[in-house]
Amino acid sequence: MERIICLLIGYLCGLLQTSYIIGKYKGIDIRKHGSGNAGTTNALRVLGKKAGLFVFFGDAMKSILAVVIVRILFRNQPEMIYLYCLYAGAGAILGHNFPFYLNFKGGKGIAATAGMIIAFHPIFLPVGLILFFGALFLTHYVSLGSLLVYAGFMIEIVIVGQMGLFGASQMILTEMYIVTALLTIMAYAKHWPNIKRLLRGEERKTYLIKSNKED
Repeated sequence: MERIICLLIGYLCGLLQTSYIIGKYKGIDIRKHGSGNAGTTNALRVLGKKAGLFVFFGDAMKSILAVVIVRILFRNQPEMIYLYCLYAGAGAILGHNFPFYLNFKGGKGIAATAGMIIAFHPIFLPVGLILFFGALFLTHYVSLGSLLVYAGFMIEIVIVGQMGLFGASQMILTEMYIVTALLTIMAYAKHWPNIKRLLRGEERKTYLIKSNKED
């Protein structure tokens, strides 16, 4: 029951579609422009850098909020708290990717994932930042950086889990690894068109310093 509660809390938080709201404020449906994705990268390209920053912040914050709520609700269950936080983050990502009131057409969950990682444990931040911005500045492919972050998070959570960071039993740790693996699979599935374009060398590049032009 606690797992379902955490998922529902996360899903409700994840329903706040920042890019859709900002797009509507500017008179457009973000899902009908650019890549058609209701996420940070498309908002950056269609609405500009300021809007893209707001979208990233909003999408990350809803995952952070979900994890914080769960931490408060289940603060007396130290062995389970990291698992519950993971479920809350997963719920927020699902809410972002599949909002029921937008016909389940949302984003790809990367900014929401960033928020989950930030709130989950700070130990994951350095590697995540290095992987994402390293890939972005070297290749200018946001999708590649996003995929590397997920792969890195999956590997890290197993390593630090087995080192005893979470103070949980092996059964709980295994469940955490399964949840993380499912999130990783979902992220790669959502990015499958990007992966194919990356392999063909046709993926669009994103520049943080200069304007985002077509390559």
